[in-house]
Amino acid sequence: MFETVYKEMLPFWDELTTDDREYICRHSVMSSYLKGTTIHDSTECSGVFLIRSGCLRVYIMSEDGKDITLYRLHAGDMCMLSASCVLQAITFDVFVDAEEDSECYIISGPAFADLSEKNPIVKIFSLETAVSRFSDVMWIMQQILFMSMDKRLAIFLSDESARTGSDVITLTHEQIAKYMGSAREVVSRMLKYFSSEGIVEVSRKGVKIIDKKRLRSLIS
Repeated sequence: MFETVYKEMLPFWDELTTDDREYICRHSVMSSYLKGTTIHDSTECSGVFLIRSGCLRVYIMSEDGKDITLYRLHAGDMCMLSASCVLQAITFDVFVDAEEDSECYIISGPAFADLSEKNPIVKIFSLETAVSRFSDVMWIMQQILFMSMDKRLAIFLSDESARTGSDVITLTHEQIAKYMGSAREVVSRMLKYFSSEGIVEVSRKGVKIIDKKRLRSLIS
């Protein structure tokens, strides 16, 4: 089972020896997580997560309990930040929650670290994967620090619509606020403004984008 999955998801798989492939498969498990479960809390090297289904949220948390979403992971994505023993330069605490009922393939952190140390291809892949995610993190920080709330919300709605292929964003105001690193009241107030301007339609089902041109004008 793992052999087939890793061949599709790990670009370096065909470069490994038969022994190394068997080693990784022996140190892999498939786990299911219920919505709301914290699956990594930075207290240990949980391992490398490959998402089979569902959605995971990666975030950081302040001492007073306020959190900021760094990014979300969906089917086919990989989480390296949960394997601190592989990327030892990561010294900040990262948390990972299951945003939906999710299934993941998990490669043992120490096993992946051992393979990474003796195989430059694996090490380069690990670093490149982490760097690509740090680009996502810097984009989030740039929005929080330097962009107005209306622009940030417009970017979020546009990105979510593109990701799902739907004009209806089926998220609550609380969820949108959590993903944006804002307060629910602020998001609700801005959505009310967008609605009054005819940009979106807000209902119990979520947020429906009804004027994409106006939404894009807020981003540019």
